[in-house]
Amino acid sequence: MPKHNLFKKIALILFALLVPIVALYVLSNRISTDVLRDELNDSNANRLAFFQHQADTTIQSIAMWPNLLMHDPDITELRHTFESPVPSLGLDQIMLVKRIQRKLSIQENSSNWSSTLSIYSPVLGRVLTSSNAAPYDPDELTRRLKPGWHVEPAEGGRYLFSLFTISPYVTEDRLHNVNLVIEVQFDSSNLVHMLDQFKIGDRRDPFYYMPGVGAVYNSTADSAAADRLVELLEEEGELSTGSRTVTLDGQPYLVYLQKSDIAEWYLIDYIPLAEVMQPIKRTNLLFYVSVGSLLLMGCVMAYVLYAQVQSPLKQLVTSFQRLKLEDYTVRLKPRGKSEFAFVFQRFNSMVEQIQELFNRVYLERLRVQEARLKQLQSQINPHFFHNSISFISSMAKMKNHQAIIAMAENLSSYFRYATRQERDFVTLEEELQFVGSYLEIYKLRRSRLTFTIELPSRLRHLHVPPLLIQPLAENAVRHGIEANGGEGLIRIAVGEADGVCRVTVDDNGKGLNEEARSHLMRRLAEPMDERAGCGLWNVNQRLYLRYGPDAGMRMEPSPLGGLRIVLEWRLAGHAASGTPDAVTAAATDAAASAETPAAESAADEDAYGEAARPIPHVHAKARELP
Repeated sequence: MPKHNLFKKIALILFALLVPIVALYVLSNRISTDVLRDELNDSNANRLAFFQHQADTTIQSIAMWPNLLMHDPDITELRHTFESPVPSLGLDQIMLVKRIQRKLSIQENSSNWSSTLSIYSPVLGRVLTSSNAAPYDPDELTRRLKPGWHVEPAEGGRYLFSLFTISPYVTEDRLHNVNLVIEVQFDSSNLVHMLDQFKIGDRRDPFYYMPGVGAVYNSTADSAAADRLVELLEEEGELSTGSRTVTLDGQPYLVYLQKSDIAEWYLIDYIPLAEVMQPIKRTNLLFYVSVGSLLLMGCVMAYVLYAQVQSPLKQLVTSFQRLKLEDYTVRLKPRGKSEFAFVFQRFNSMVEQIQELFNRVYLERLRVQEARLKQLQSQINPHFFHNSISFISSMAKMKNHQAIIAMAENLSSYFRYATRQERDFVTLEEELQFVGSYLEIYKLRRSRLTFTIELPSRLRHLHVPPLLIQPLAENAVRHGIEANGGEGLIRIAVGEADGVCRVTVDDNGKGLNEEARSHLMRRLAEPMDERAGCGLWNVNQRLYLRYGPDAGMRMEPSPLGGLRIVLEWRLAGHAASGTPDAVTAAATDAAASAETPAAESAADEDAYGEAARPIPHVHAKARELP
């Protein structure tokens, strides 16, 4: 399967899709934040300028009152009437004063602001207000008389704003020449009221500040914070109209300043930057949470797809690979009622059918081999029988009764063993006696053949499949010794070590080189086919099927000069792996013995691939079985 599975691919795709979206959002958010900040600065500056304009307009309208009163007929009559001192006021003068007071009252009430108009008459030595006409202190008036608006502290932390207008205008610096002074006055409560109205329903905390004088706060202002802000602003340099960002108590503030063109006061407003950017931060948080949730849901979806699609596909592909390697035990576990569960069930059914068909075909082939074996066992090979009868006839003519008796006994033993069909197992002693009979027949018919058979007494009664060793002896005689053409020697030895039984067949025949031995071993490892008539192949397959994968045949050079063939299998109680059932094993044994040396056929395949040649008749001595 590929290194990057479906889950990783979908997660990477989602991540790749979200990265540009997040990058574009961050860029757009930064631009929007900058634009919003600029617009907010402009908006706050405009609001502050508008507020300051309202205050300046009101102050300017109030400042116009004295000029209007100077041209009032009653004020003018008052100014001219008292140009020369008089001892007392007549009725006409009193009525004049009353009219002036009424006009002052009307003028004061013409504005929203609480203000006071006062008319100082140096000739009378009195000050007229809307409710009184009382003496005044000329020295105090002289001290307070200054051009323009001036501010004085009052009780309760308030400030009084005053503006004086004198008549005539050319005598501003000479109070003794002044015949009339009009003062308009209002206190800071008017500004406080306006600041309160400006602050309603907003996060603002505006206040007025004049360097060297003090500050006018709104009713709910944080005066301590405002004082620290003023200190920071003055530390930065001269105050000026505009906006800036100031860090106060570790928190950034947007600060706006607007200077009054009339009263020389600064209107200051400050807003916490965090509160201004709070909606943007909430929007950013909502966006990032949405992106994270989308990524999480995408990962969950990718995992679901991986678990529901790729994982079953991977199991299916792995199972097909095992099936390709002829592992018919592979099964898939269906889960749930999904489409893959149905596919898994169909796959298991298919494998079961394939395994059943395979076993059926294999067993049918075994039955065919078994039938061929029994047919061959029930018949006597004419060529082999003819040669043996010819040998007996020749010995009879020569009156060699001992050779006739030996041939007859060996033939009897040989054919009796070869034609017994009812047994699936024989003892190792019986198998080697059969091999000895076969070699004795060849020794009687041919010359220069010597053989030895070694069998420990403790292995005499070990059960083995019939016709297991004889094909090896026949192979050594026909394709080793006969091919060599000299004196033949065959040695058969049986041994056991570490629970493994070994049967070794050595000859001094032609032998095989390394390449030929490797080629023959590859042929022995091939599966059964129609050419499976080779006795060595049958022996090797019977060992494998009977005793498991640890059993088998191997070939190597013999110390005698020819070829050594070794059979190995584990004894009962020492098995390292399982063996097939008895029925299959029995059929395999029978099939493997179908091409037995009982058939002296020239078509039998062999390790050397050469036809047998007759050899001169010689006498040979065989060792008795121990």
